[in-house]
Amino acid sequence: MKHPNWKIHEIRKQIDVIDGKKSPSMVITNARYLHSIYKKWIEGNIWILEDRIVYAGPKMPPKMEGTEVFDASGKTIVPGYVEPHVHPYQLYNPLTLADYAGQTGTTSFISDNLMLFLALQNTDSFNIMDQLKERPFHFYWWMRFDSQSELIHEHNLFTSASLMEWGARQDVLMGGELTGWPRLLAGDDQMLYWLQASRAHHKKIETHLPGASSRTLAKLKLFGADGDHEAMTVDEVENRILHGYAVTLRHSSIRPDLPILLKEIVERELDIFDHLMMTTDGATPTFYEDGMMDKCIQVALDAGVPPIQAYQMASYNVANYYDLTHIHGVIATGRFASLNFLQDEFHPTPVDVLSKGVWLKKDNQKVHDMEPIDWGPFAELEVDVDLTDEDFQFSTPFGIQMENDVITKLYSTNLHTSEGFLTNDHDECYLMLVDRHGKWRVNTLIKGFATSVEGLATSYSCTGDIILIGKNVKAMHQAFNEMKKTRGAVVLVENDEVVASIPLQIGANVSSEPVEVVIEQEKKLKAALKERGFKHGDAIYTLLFLQSTHLPYIRVTQRGIYDVMKNRVLFPSVMR
Repeated sequence: MKHPNWKIHEIRKQIDVIDGKKSPSMVITNARYLHSIYKKWIEGNIWILEDRIVYAGPKMPPKMEGTEVFDASGKTIVPGYVEPHVHPYQLYNPLTLADYAGQTGTTSFISDNLMLFLALQNTDSFNIMDQLKERPFHFYWWMRFDSQSELIHEHNLFTSASLMEWGARQDVLMGGELTGWPRLLAGDDQMLYWLQASRAHHKKIETHLPGASSRTLAKLKLFGADGDHEAMTVDEVENRILHGYAVTLRHSSIRPDLPILLKEIVERELDIFDHLMMTTDGATPTFYEDGMMDKCIQVALDAGVPPIQAYQMASYNVANYYDLTHIHGVIATGRFASLNFLQDEFHPTPVDVLSKGVWLKKDNQKVHDMEPIDWGPFAELEVDVDLTDEDFQFSTPFGIQMENDVITKLYSTNLHTSEGFLTNDHDECYLMLVDRHGKWRVNTLIKGFATSVEGLATSYSCTGDIILIGKNVKAMHQAFNEMKKTRGAVVLVENDEVVASIPLQIGANVSSEPVEVVIEQEKKLKAALKERGFKHGDAIYTLLFLQSTHLPYIRVTQRGIYDVMKNRVLFPSVMR
């Protein structure tokens, strides 16, 4: 049974509006709006009481005392956009990202829970989620089944009892994304049970299957998979559709695939738009300078997708897939009053935004700021370890080599590492991963990161542990101390000075600053890294994915240097 969004007394008030006993809080007149079921633009008036549409059609309310009247003449109205695959911790946090995204019409997130799950007890995570639900924005969540890394005590975190607490929540819509699917193929019945239990709670199952063969797609479908967002070619899109997957097309800072995919879908005249969604897949802050889902819709329009189909992919299709069309994705009676007012259907960035009946934007001006929440114990997380000279000992015949932003391989080295510094005539650096509580460390080398970075320290990582990279042990240590002093940050040090820094005040992993501020900080950091020889596209994703075992080939993890393809630790972490 779906959890009711409105209490009995609220529904009675809504009925009173229809009966003329009560005035609506707002009426949108002269509305030209998209009816997602008819797939047509229709005209009429939209009555709203607080956060709900109580009527949409040709009539006007019988009673309008104290009602706000908004004349939408000359504008086109579409449902608020839904981002179906959000990683709300790429330096920003869920609240600041929502505050920012709302200004360009994205009023709903379906978000990754990994950051909260790894850092907090469930009760504390749920408290944060409940606070977010009170804001004029729609927050929904995933539930992870694996850490996408190799944690020392993962079995203590991912338990049936803990996961089923997440599964019982009505605002958790999805299980996944399932990066640990090779465990299913290897016979892991515990994970299969979690998938089955999630399906019993009416959750969708999202996979992570880059480059998957038809054989793998078929197997995962039998295990219970519903959707996938990893198609990188139009052939992969077709193959997923063939096997009955819902397909989410990606347009992110690391994989901007959407323009080519949509262009080729249009060219092949594939009539599959009703089964497609779009996502920015947790892009880093600067990618959002020119929008979020409105940006994806513009890409679709530019590729020749018919306007109604383009808007459906960012609203109705998502709601339909997650069985939410009774509250989202349709401008009709009973739905949330989350609406985007456009210049016309060819300009998806709205001039006015209404979310849960609250104006976020009017006449192209921001008119509402999201109220802060209490981050509770998450805000209090600190880095409570001190490093010594002994920790900065590097003696290894091999390290990890960057093939691109996120793919790393093993490489052999005969570099002399004992002097405490490396020269700038090559692209090898020291690399350390340190437990945030000081229990262990991994020391190795990384090739291909940069040629002249003296010291970089970051508490931003996929597990919350500390990453140090650099040519100079002293500068690395200084960067670590600066990072610790600010209770979490990405810090770049050179010549005893901080060159660039992104403070991460919440959980030592995300910023409390507005996204606009984080964008400028990220730009400065990326420019500084580029000047020092970082030649890849997105350094933030590099730092995030160094530990991520859902990507090949060699990763640095809590357990040590890990071979993903052979599923084994090559060099174990050192206990401190």
